[in-house]
Amino acid sequence: MFSLQKWKCSWSLAATVAAILAVVSVVHLFLYPLVPPLDYLSISQAQSNCVPINGSTGGGEKYVNGVDLKEGLVDHPKEDTHPVVDLNVLYPADSLKAVTYCGAPWKAEIGRWLSGCDSNVKTVKVIEKIGGKRCKNECSGQGICNRDLGLCHCFHGFSGEGCSEKMQLSCNYPASENLPYGHWVVSICPADCDTSRAMCFCGEGTKYPKRPAPESCGFKINEPTEPGGPRLADWGVADMDIFTTNSSIRGWCNVDPGYVANVSIKEECDCKYDGLWGRFCETPVQSVCINQCSGHGHCRGGFCQCENGWYGVDCSIPSVLSSIGEWPKWLRPSHIDVPDSARLTGTLFDLDAVVEKKKPLIYVYDLPPDFNSLLLEGRHFKMECVNRIYDNRNATIWTEQLYGAQMAIYESMLASPHRTLNGDEADFFFVPVLDSCIITRADDAPHLSMKDHHGLRSSLTLEFYKKACEHIMLQYPYWNRTEGKDHIWFFSWDEGACYAPKEIWNSMMLVHWGNTNSKHNGSTTAYWADNWNTISSERRGNHTCFDPEKDLVLPAWKRPNEGSLTAKYWARPRAERKTLFYFNGNLGPAYEHGRPEATYSMGIRQKVAEEFGSSPDKEGKLGKQHAEDVVVTSQRADDYHLEIASSIFCGVMPGDGWSGRMEDSILQGCIPVVIQDGIYLPYENFLNYDSFAVRIREDEIPNLINILRSMNEAAVELKLANVRKIWQRFLYCDSVRLEADRQNATIGLTEDWAAKFQEIEGDDAFTTLVQILHYKLHNDPWRRSARLKENFGLPNECLMTQSP
Repeated sequence: MFSLQKWKCSWSLAATVAAILAVVSVVHLFLYPLVPPLDYLSISQAQSNCVPINGSTGGGEKYVNGVDLKEGLVDHPKEDTHPVVDLNVLYPADSLKAVTYCGAPWKAEIGRWLSGCDSNVKTVKVIEKIGGKRCKNECSGQGICNRDLGLCHCFHGFSGEGCSEKMQLSCNYPASENLPYGHWVVSICPADCDTSRAMCFCGEGTKYPKRPAPESCGFKINEPTEPGGPRLADWGVADMDIFTTNSSIRGWCNVDPGYVANVSIKEECDCKYDGLWGRFCETPVQSVCINQCSGHGHCRGGFCQCENGWYGVDCSIPSVLSSIGEWPKWLRPSHIDVPDSARLTGTLFDLDAVVEKKKPLIYVYDLPPDFNSLLLEGRHFKMECVNRIYDNRNATIWTEQLYGAQMAIYESMLASPHRTLNGDEADFFFVPVLDSCIITRADDAPHLSMKDHHGLRSSLTLEFYKKACEHIMLQYPYWNRTEGKDHIWFFSWDEGACYAPKEIWNSMMLVHWGNTNSKHNGSTTAYWADNWNTISSERRGNHTCFDPEKDLVLPAWKRPNEGSLTAKYWARPRAERKTLFYFNGNLGPAYEHGRPEATYSMGIRQKVAEEFGSSPDKEGKLGKQHAEDVVVTSQRADDYHLEIASSIFCGVMPGDGWSGRMEDSILQGCIPVVIQDGIYLPYENFLNYDSFAVRIREDEIPNLINILRSMNEAAVELKLANVRKIWQRFLYCDSVRLEADRQNATIGLTEDWAAKFQEIEGDDAFTTLVQILHYKLHNDPWRRSARLKENFGLPNECLMTQSP
């Protein structure tokens, strides 16, 4: 093998360079430059601890799984000659049984290991596999070739081994006498159906044929039958007025963007589809893709159309056709090995790149687009299942989608220095199924039919996860090594992993709903379509919703709020917090506009309101124990975040499943008061909640305020101080910073939110996840039986020394 390394000057340099260039000239005929610039081959400084996770890495050891990359095979890594220290002595627990690491109070055994081990981890050398396989017909220009597997990932509306088959995705179900366009579905269309995406447009013959005519835009709208009632669409009668050229009628498909008159345009007609902006959809804008295609592709409605030489859901994976000078940070610096046998054979070949990384190493499956990109490309509402959209400047608009955490984690993982392309080296395997898109799109179009699932979105989602599992078992060798125990899945919806298929339950589940089913058994949602009780045990098995021994609750997505950050609500002192207890939200059927189901919030919010309600219910009654410094209301606050920041304690109770109240409390510096028995909150099985939160049993609700008033001032101040130390762990700072960098690079814009997030110090939600994975790598009992001779870059006292 020829190795491209950093050379020192010598008289033989010219001959050496000539030899290398002879090889490189061969591979250049395949259109890829292999020689990296010298700065790629230098060793960068090791990443500091407790800083943003997507920083640079460097330094390290010379062994990879017992192999000395310079000298050949060895039996084991070099022995650590440092004396073993006792972590229990070095990092004692405090009075609350917590050990602080990077500012956060962890459960003692976890904080102790992180303090002594995670903080001291060194880099190891990893052989990254750079794919060189071809795909059939190079995917016919209608898809992207996965150069690792040699399989095409086809754009929306195309299929087949080489993406040469055009699909016909109807907008409408079969017609009937009363329903000439079929029964209702989101894609229902009386105009022109784009059968590649099942989307409705004005069509040929109109002045603006590519203007969307989605859902109720194209149908007759019946006015309310009573004051204040809803306007309802008649799905059997098309609204022909949208096609008119009469300037006195609301002719959506023909009206000019500069239209000014005495009539208004039909309010149901607007730019629901991604990639369009303006009242008349006249401005094309950037669509939302994972990591916006990493600068190596074009986002077409949600699917990354990658440039030649790149592939992956976000075009972040280089193939042998790529230029090393453009490789992502997590593959730098690289030491490239070129095979001696490189010849003009007309075929491509894989390459190895040696990169220095820190554990844990995460392999992210490049799944078929059915599980991610196609769900984004085909969505009928641009705000669905994404944490951002783009305005007429192509500037970022962050959404309030609580489920946006799924995209944030996915994007951070794809850009992380902990990512590896070598599954043989990986410690964990992330399987990216966007269930937030599956759920929100369940009734989008006939090709996503609910027919076989009796209207249950939970059942449809279970099937997606099962198919993803079947795919990775068929295409990759990694699942069977541990029966999936080292695999990670993300279930972001209200019921979490309750409806996970039985085949994947051995894996680690990332969720927002940590219901152990120790008290609240069965489906707890008040929304029938998410109920999973009727899913057969043959499909689901009989597992719980959450297993704290293996699973993890992650924070919900919260929109970057520069106002709160500027005001530093999280740091507001005790003296400025005048309200003892605060909760503002839906309180159920007893209140105006409350959810009508008695099962909503499992009745918990209703019980709290019955005791402490501070605003009148439908009968004009206040809570039995209402008090001046206690706020429990369903009335919308003028400044919700300020009111939380003016409170000492804030209620954290379920909504329809989990809610975002824990994040609201922490981000505004309020002590969370958790009232949900047997249901875990973010990181609760790892962080020491006694240090910064209060748990109240549901049967203690009548005594809630007495319990809070009885807490001594020192304990209150301590909890407030700890909230101030951990608040940023409930934000997805890494994902936001990645977007800020993209926006600055593409349109040269740095907005207030971007500047504020660059100022935030400390570990964020993704960094916390990586720290937890590192702990689990060495402390999960099942891993101890593996006893692999591997260099983890850790001192001896941090390595597993005994079998379970």
